[in-house]
Amino acid sequence: MLLNGDCPESLKKEEGAAEPPRENGLDEAEPGEETTGQEVIVIQDTGFSVKILAPGIEPFSLQVSPQEMVQEIHQVLMDREDTCHRTCFSLHLDGNMLDHFSELRSVEGLQEGSVLRVVEEPYTVREARIHVRHVRDLLKSLDPSDAFNGVDCNSLSFLSVFTDGDLGDSGKRKKGLEMDPIDCTPPEYILPGSRERPLCPLQPQNRDWKPLQCLKVLTMSGWNPPPGNRKMHGDLMYLFVITAEDRQVSITASTRGFYLNQSTAYHFNPKPASPRCLSHSLVELLNQISPTFKKNFAALQKKRVQRHPFERIATPFQVYSWTAPQAEHAMDCVRAEDAYTSRLGYEEHIPGQTRDWNEELQTTRELPRKNLPERLLRERAIFKVHSDFTAAATRGAMAVVDGNVMAINPGEETRMQMFIWNNIFFSLGFDVRDHYKDFGGDVAAYVAPTNDLNGVRTYNAVDVEGLYTLGTVVVDYRGYRVTAQSIIPGILERDQEQSVIYGSIDFGKTVVSHPRYLELLERTSRPLKILRHRVLNDRDEEVELCSSVECKGIIGNDGRHYILDLLRTFPPDLNFLPVPGEVLPEECTRAGFPRAHRHKLCCLRQELVDAFVEHRYLLFMKLAALQLMQQKASKMETPPSLENGDPPSSESKPEDPPAPEVGSEEEGGSASGLAKVKELAETIASDDGTDPRSREVIRNACKAVGSISSTAFDVRFNPDIFSPGVRFPESCQEEVRDQKQLLKDAAAFLLSCQIPGLVKDFADHAVLPMDGATLAEVMRQRGINVRYLGKVLDLVLRSPARDQLDHIYKIGIGELITRSAKHIFKTYLQGVELSGLSAAISHFLNCFLSSYPNPVAHLPADELVSKKRNRRRRNRPPGAADNTAWAVMTPQELWKNICQEAKNYFDFSLECETVDQAVETYGLQKITLLREISLKTGIQILLKEYSFDSRHKPAFTEEDVLNIFPVVKHVNPKASDAFHFFQSGQAKVQQGFLKEGCELISEALNLFNNVYGAMHVEICACLRLLARLHYIMGDYAEALSNQQKAVLMSERVMGIEHPNTIQEYMHLALYCFAGSQLSTALSLLYRARYLTLLVFGEDHPEMALLDNNIGLVLHGVMECDLSLRFLENALAVSTKYHGPKSLKVALSHHLVARVYESKAEFRSALQHEKEGYTIYKTQLGEDHEKTKESSEYLKCLTQQAVALQRTMNEIYRNGSSANIPPLKFTAPSMASVLEQLNVINGILFIPLSQKDLENLKAEVARRHQLQEASGNRDKAEEPRATEPEPAGASEDAASQPPAAKDPPSLSLQG
Repeated sequence: MLLNGDCPESLKKEEGAAEPPRENGLDEAEPGEETTGQEVIVIQDTGFSVKILAPGIEPFSLQVSPQEMVQEIHQVLMDREDTCHRTCFSLHLDGNMLDHFSELRSVEGLQEGSVLRVVEEPYTVREARIHVRHVRDLLKSLDPSDAFNGVDCNSLSFLSVFTDGDLGDSGKRKKGLEMDPIDCTPPEYILPGSRERPLCPLQPQNRDWKPLQCLKVLTMSGWNPPPGNRKMHGDLMYLFVITAEDRQVSITASTRGFYLNQSTAYHFNPKPASPRCLSHSLVELLNQISPTFKKNFAALQKKRVQRHPFERIATPFQVYSWTAPQAEHAMDCVRAEDAYTSRLGYEEHIPGQTRDWNEELQTTRELPRKNLPERLLRERAIFKVHSDFTAAATRGAMAVVDGNVMAINPGEETRMQMFIWNNIFFSLGFDVRDHYKDFGGDVAAYVAPTNDLNGVRTYNAVDVEGLYTLGTVVVDYRGYRVTAQSIIPGILERDQEQSVIYGSIDFGKTVVSHPRYLELLERTSRPLKILRHRVLNDRDEEVELCSSVECKGIIGNDGRHYILDLLRTFPPDLNFLPVPGEVLPEECTRAGFPRAHRHKLCCLRQELVDAFVEHRYLLFMKLAALQLMQQKASKMETPPSLENGDPPSSESKPEDPPAPEVGSEEEGGSASGLAKVKELAETIASDDGTDPRSREVIRNACKAVGSISSTAFDVRFNPDIFSPGVRFPESCQEEVRDQKQLLKDAAAFLLSCQIPGLVKDFADHAVLPMDGATLAEVMRQRGINVRYLGKVLDLVLRSPARDQLDHIYKIGIGELITRSAKHIFKTYLQGVELSGLSAAISHFLNCFLSSYPNPVAHLPADELVSKKRNRRRRNRPPGAADNTAWAVMTPQELWKNICQEAKNYFDFSLECETVDQAVETYGLQKITLLREISLKTGIQILLKEYSFDSRHKPAFTEEDVLNIFPVVKHVNPKASDAFHFFQSGQAKVQQGFLKEGCELISEALNLFNNVYGAMHVEICACLRLLARLHYIMGDYAEALSNQQKAVLMSERVMGIEHPNTIQEYMHLALYCFAGSQLSTALSLLYRARYLTLLVFGEDHPEMALLDNNIGLVLHGVMECDLSLRFLENALAVSTKYHGPKSLKVALSHHLVARVYESKAEFRSALQHEKEGYTIYKTQLGEDHEKTKESSEYLKCLTQQAVALQRTMNEIYRNGSSANIPPLKFTAPSMASVLEQLNVINGILFIPLSQKDLENLKAEVARRHQLQEASGNRDKAEEPRATEPEPAGASEDAASQPPAAKDPPSLSLQG
């Protein structure tokens, strides 16, 4: 019922690196289950409503919840249409002013029906600025330019273009409108077989964007700040406005409000002008002086509040768009001010100048976490600070690369400089002072920050009390890698040698340790599988460590224990680290390993370490249990002969452990495997270990799997093995030998289990990546680094199912090419100065993608000629060498370099010398390559049609490159409790307990909202699953509303053409169809098809599903010819990817046959249905229900064909006078189309009793109400009534399931 396990997939995604390992994670979760149930109730204090009295409007009531802050009511009022122009006010209850930051439950006398009065407060300069900024935000609220420019966490969403506004209202339409004539013809480029891939439809023009102009100009006046004598009259600042009627006015912001003064552009006269009116809000004043403003502002606000809140809420992290339309640059006082003050003095809510990031990051970690409400508060604080820190660090990193920040060591050459801005420390990814000389120099210095970030992620996820990491963000911008870190208090005053009290600053020559650090790190060693070990320092003394030597411990002036430089948290990857004198296992040497990589910092991913340990655990259980069972068996039969019988069994066992490893064993993922392990565990537990023989058994098993303990399974890695410069004491030689073997086994495991397992999953279509990012994601989930991409592709090529892996091969080759191009682009950009940036980027894109044989670069000097060339410029931004080497690149040279890079880095030989050859050989699309390279490098290009294939002019000009954005890597803090609820909900659903599953998932949604706010990838997955559950339970309206939110959120946080968004569009289309919104369903499916064509192309297994959906809907509205084009394409794609004998193909034949039947072309119909029947018969046998259904349908078709033939014969015999019964063209009923749609989308209905449905709906409505009250106060609105829906609606849902014949269980069809 979960399509391809669609929900778990996207959640697994985010789990990624931060997931605490299995053994520990689970143990803690289980006992907590019961308690969380009780704790949840504590949070959900029921909401109540209060009455709000604001000046000048009717009183209204507002639903609030006790754990909200007073401040949140302020936010709601600043968002409401009728009160949005107020910012400077306080709320009074019975004449007492409420404190901004107090919780509502702590306010005395506040209860159901209380009256809160809005009281206007006097302005200060800060309040006046906030007010002007808020008015500007209201004026720009429909303008998408912030989203295109990637600022203030705005991002794009286009769903409303395709649904014509909100789905909710129209969702209640009557059934009678079903067959309104609708225009179903898609644009030409969406039809199967079309070759053109236009770019413009990616961002369709939204009607609301032609903004209603309220004012021509609103800026700060040149007369600011007010002189002393005016300050003493209460003047705070002056504004200059040009109204839409071209009237120029000057406005004073005073402590009492806003009024017109008599100043002009050149003459200062602060006296009030006539009409002498003072307004507390700028909007009220402008309403009085400009009729156009009054009319348009009101219309604008009406439109603003009609938009779905998810279209305007800020996302937690910035999402950038790689295309944008041409936009006019308009005057904007706030933007201009922000650019120059760099916002330092104006961090919205924090008193004092700049934020102390380190203190904020660490204090939030120290918050208590004993029960659920505390944990939620803590996780919410951690998440908020992280997202603020990421935004600030990104802004700082860009300022550093653009040369706008002064270095703290300005005397050194630019690449060695370091910077501090806004309490964040910035360093560039170059090898300063030969620090990484032994590891690969600059290349190592470039990867070290991302490795370090992975380490920070991991330690944060383990979350040990008392151990602190630095806030870390890695930003790639304009070819430079910048690391941004929070600053340890006092570190800048001390020398590094003095401050490091644990670890080594010179890669293991001098090493120190510290008992407190050992104790803290010991707590992380089990979840991270790190071995506590001893190394020798330069004086040959043994030093004990519980991390790699580079990991440094520093106690800050705040007394906290910090660890930094976590770049080697995980063990090295021996496949890419040739060590003289060491031989790798046969699996590795066969595959051509070890290969020298560019740097020596390659490590295994955490996911791989976990999978390897789990694999070893399974092996351990098998070995131990088999021996114990043999013992038991022999005990029972012949007690005396035991002595002789036992030893052989225990000796012979350890020899065969390697066997299961070589066979590509599923990583313990198979359910039966785990069940077996449970059973074995019990067997082992039942032997309480007193029996010396069973201890012997365990000891042997431990030895065989490389466990560090001989009494229990415990596999850990020593991260310092094979580290150049690290020496181990003599006494540890045996341990070191075992550890070396373990690392070799892990390297072999990656090649012999993980990669083949991945390719097998690809061939079974268990995972369906659609673009480079989703492919890399799937690899990383299995612990396979992207540097193995060449190996994965080799295996795909050699696979027996090569044809069924065609899509993977294409995506892989595209990823290989664009990643190689990215590596070249990075160094290419470092040689470009700012003025030549757009010329250089467009030249690179021409060489990369255009068929034009010899593009010429335009050097920037030709626009302006300066009189004196001043050559002595010292403090240049890093790398602004007056360097025009980039201009001589040619397409031939670039493609030669790309092929070389692919060979050197990925060990894969590309067979192409130009882009056209690559497209030809590998079946790629240039538009897809453009998207991939733009996303990887942060380029933003103009939205227009590019003629890539023209041989007469280059595809790109410098005007086509609009911007270059940073590519940001950061920590993703998790909502752990919410995630546990989500997982239990999923498990319940998969066992078939929909009701319990639905409750748990609604609860998870609540908790996610509590931690992340309204927008987050995980919330998106939650909403999608909820929608699906509601749909299965027959509540189409609820399904629609949840899925609409999921689509909007996916567009906003993942991107408008992310494969995940495409999936969400498909689900939404299905629910729209079920709710009889046929034209909407079609336009959503067409959008999904367009995006798939752009992101990948036509030939993808998902396309079969998409085309089946489109074909079915078109058949439903009797567009048979059009329907056949899609269904026949789906049939072809299914046949290719699932093999001609698969059940999917049989179903496809049946769908095509139905359309031919509707067209009365019975011969074709019979032909297709026969094909389907044959498949069913061979795959399922004669007696299977499907085979019988098909044979019935064949009979029915034959009868119709015979009847038609008779009629035709009649005509031939009697000519035109024959009396012919009119031919019936049968349109399929909507119910039957919906039934087929459900089948192809993998949804089976479960017959629920009427009572269950009622209870469930009431329960869901109750939760919904609570949620409206608490979490989702984005719109201030009255809550939904808790009435369950009228019984009629759910009755037809209950009687409708087509799967009623099946037993009431869930199918997880893939």
